[in-house]
Amino acid sequence: MIATRSTPSAHVRHAIAAGALAALAAACSVMTPVPADTPVLHVLDAKAGPIAAPVAKPVLVLEVGTPRAAPGFDTAAIAYVQKAYTLDYFAVHRWVEPPAQMLAPLLVRALEGTGAFRTVVRGVGGVRADVRLDTEVVRLQQSFLTRPSRVELVLRTQLVDVGSRRVVATRTIEVTRDAPTDDPEGGVVAANAAVTRALQELAAFAVAASADVVPRAVP
Repeated sequence: MIATRSTPSAHVRHAIAAGALAALAAACSVMTPVPADTPVLHVLDAKAGPIAAPVAKPVLVLEVGTPRAAPGFDTAAIAYVQKAYTLDYFAVHRWVEPPAQMLAPLLVRALEGTGAFRTVVRGVGGVRADVRLDTEVVRLQQSFLTRPSRVELVLRTQLVDVGSRRVVATRTIEVTRDAPTDDPEGGVVAANAAVTRALQELAAFAVAASADVVPRAVP
């Protein structure tokens, strides 16, 4: 007896080919991960809590100057330290903008929320301001020199009497907050908590320091 070998039908051949293509596609999806250097972007979005409401009717126009940043912190890179006096940056995790730029609208919102100023304006916009608040980000970094890691925020601020060009008061605000996790995400959470506290202190400073300033803006 001569043995015979059956030939698969067209339908079977089509099913086998489809299965092979599906397996190949699945293998390719596993073997082609998302590029490791794809940036992960983070934002600062903090709100200052309420402070004591002003007793008198607000009369001053406050200008929020464009915040500046010290060297090393004038970048969208997220800074951290693992060794004293050595500043590093996370490779993938970044701020959407340099922190000083993100701070500007947060300052305006916090100062408006005090109710202590007739108007709060941002930058030079043709408005005749009475006082100007200048701010510098001296430090914003996640420190791994302690466990848990913590975020260190230092802001230097001054209030200027625009009419007399006199510095009314200056203050350095320092806030630290522990990170919930020892990684960039935990640092971002701690940074927002630190900024929230700093805004509260800064708003209270601006209200108190401007109390004796004579208004010059036209009502």
